[in-house]
Amino acid sequence: MAAQNISPDQGLSAQQVQQRFDSGQHNLPLKPLTRSISQIIQVNTFTLFNLVNVVLGALIITTGSYKNLLFLGVAIINTAIGTIQEIQAKRQIDKMSILAAAHATVIRDGQRQKIDLEQLVMDDMVLLKRGDQIPVDGTVVATNGLESDESPLTGESRPITKKVGDPLLSGAFVVSGQATMQVTAVGKDTFAAKLSLEAKAEKAGQSQLLATINRIIRVLTYVLIPIGIILFSVSMIRRGNYNRAILTTSAAMIGMIPEGLVLLTNVALAVSARNLAVKRVLVRALPAIEALARVDTICLDKTGTITSGKLKVANTLPATGHNAEDVTSAAAAIVYALNDDNETALAIKAAIGADANQQVTQTMPFSSARKWSGAVVDGRALFMGAPQFTFGDQLPANIATQIKQAASNGYRVLAVGTAKTLAQPLVNPELLGLILITDELRPTAINTFDFFKSQGVALKVISGDDPITVANIAKQAHLEGADRSVDMSTIAADATEVDFQALVKQYNVFGRVTPDQKKQLIMAYQALGHTVAMTGDGVNDVLALRQSDCSIAMASGADAASSIADFVLLDSNFDAMTGVLNEGRRVINNIERVASMYLVKTMYSVILATIFVFLPLDYPIVPINLTPVSAIGVAIPSFFLTLEPNFERVTGQFMQKVMTVAAPAAISVVIYTLLLTWMESFLNLSFDTTSTMVAMLIGTISLNVLLVVARPFNRLKVGLLAGLSAALFLVFFIFNHVFSLASLWQWQLALIYVPLMVSTVPFYLLIQEFLGRRVLSKINWR
Repeated sequence: MAAQNISPDQGLSAQQVQQRFDSGQHNLPLKPLTRSISQIIQVNTFTLFNLVNVVLGALIITTGSYKNLLFLGVAIINTAIGTIQEIQAKRQIDKMSILAAAHATVIRDGQRQKIDLEQLVMDDMVLLKRGDQIPVDGTVVATNGLESDESPLTGESRPITKKVGDPLLSGAFVVSGQATMQVTAVGKDTFAAKLSLEAKAEKAGQSQLLATINRIIRVLTYVLIPIGIILFSVSMIRRGNYNRAILTTSAAMIGMIPEGLVLLTNVALAVSARNLAVKRVLVRALPAIEALARVDTICLDKTGTITSGKLKVANTLPATGHNAEDVTSAAAAIVYALNDDNETALAIKAAIGADANQQVTQTMPFSSARKWSGAVVDGRALFMGAPQFTFGDQLPANIATQIKQAASNGYRVLAVGTAKTLAQPLVNPELLGLILITDELRPTAINTFDFFKSQGVALKVISGDDPITVANIAKQAHLEGADRSVDMSTIAADATEVDFQALVKQYNVFGRVTPDQKKQLIMAYQALGHTVAMTGDGVNDVLALRQSDCSIAMASGADAASSIADFVLLDSNFDAMTGVLNEGRRVINNIERVASMYLVKTMYSVILATIFVFLPLDYPIVPINLTPVSAIGVAIPSFFLTLEPNFERVTGQFMQKVMTVAAPAAISVVIYTLLLTWMESFLNLSFDTTSTMVAMLIGTISLNVLLVVARPFNRLKVGLLAGLSAALFLVFFIFNHVFSLASLWQWQLALIYVPLMVSTVPFYLLIQEFLGRRVLSKINWR
């Protein structure tokens, strides 16, 4: 639809806005970060495994053995608890999402208004400034040196200067200048929506943990039903006992299902996101929690992380032949001409007043690539920026010494001068003087960085400021390697000519870094095998944020940074990262631990079911036998273990760790089960007696696994183990009739099961030692 002729100064009237809403010409709500309540219920309820449980339950009903339906109650409770927890997490995350949501500034009825993005309509006049992400498609109707980076859409990161009449595409972001844009497309008609493109699309995909668990589920999907059908058919052919065939086959299939593992993983991540939301940290992608837990390198900017970001003018150093007023008046003229609202401009505005009568004929807004800004005021071409980028090596020796001294004292140094014309590079620049900007060290910075050091996480500073200034601040914060700094402006502009891997090995502090160089440095760390997190708040950080394994943005920063970040620190407080890192490690480490407990049952059930297809014997377990053992040996302890603090660094190798614990236990169960099944015929034991002893051995081995995964022990864990052991005793010796278990109060049977129970510990450890050294360590688990 062609844009209508609307005054940029007046914008739409309230009536015109309502007309467009009524006709459907409004923007669509952003895709929510969480699933809807109905989707949560559907996803957690209507699963393949729940379907199998329901079918098995219906078949068990036909046998009349209603006790064996107890497993359905456990499955229902499990699903209900998981669903409730995820809904609670959703509500907390949604509250934080509202706080972190991006807004648009529009002109309506001649007044500036800040509105939600979904309230944008066709022909709205949207005000854009440096750092904004363009929310919808539009056309420039007024501009003050606007430059747009369309790399999220086209992959081309070179800024594009936009003039009146030029199109602006949704998903791009403003790297320099300001503009008024008239909206030409909203919702699904925008360029970004048609491409179905998001800024995060270039980032790494699904987490290793979820990928591994989904791979396990995929294998079970192909194995579960065929083995069940074959086992039932063989049992019917050999014995013709329908009830026993149904019950034993159901027990085998129920055992194969890792009922709580998938739900536990999704819920644990959702609850972790909720916990972070309580700490004022918004999680935009749940798999990012795992990525953060694996991080061993954090790259951060100076401003807002090491320092508070509250800048102020500390001093003015005029050049020879000029005075302080020449410098301050020129700086004020530039920032007021540009009407910038970044921290540097605000600091200058706070210290220096403006000349209301100045005539501005040209402006050159600041950009991270140029590292200077300027304006032609009252016929004078004025500029202000980094000395190295405005004068290069043309500065007198005494001025260069002043700059180096000020930088070494932690000041940000701005050169203020005049030029013949404002162009890149500047033509005949003349120095008026220097302005020193100071930024205070965060009070908690030292403690925060000491924490990361103790956790084995390396901190690297990548900043656009002078490397001497950055290094000085880093030293004040006790940052390790702060004395190893490099000026990236001295590095070749062509990235293909630079060995970035050599740079990151040699230096810890990088100054005068361009946006593309930030990205290249992140790539270099990744190429060296590091998992890299990037923190940033500016438009110059966007490329690096997108490249990193885990991106963290400050909510007070540019919309472009927040919109693509995995985590948004709502209070813009880097100290919150300690809690974020710990939360990520806690949830991933605990999922790894409890996963081994769930997979023991899955593995031995698949192996035993396959073996008993070929043996002339019945599968030795029925569902009612397995239900209390699974609850006591897996479900209850896994619930407590997922809540436990566990802040060790996540190193990956999820499947190998899980199999090192689970495989020996599963093999132990298989061997003991086959031994007891042989004893059934050799000693003329009843099927019920054999089933009872098999179930008790499974419970004992489950406690052995718990002994391994629960380390290190504390009083609570010891109490948990004691309670579970007592519960198993009650199940098998007091309430055995409730679970259709045979009585074990016979000394002849005790001579069988007591030695077997005692032997499970050394036998499990022996198999674990053999498999760990000889087999599991040599397998490629990827």
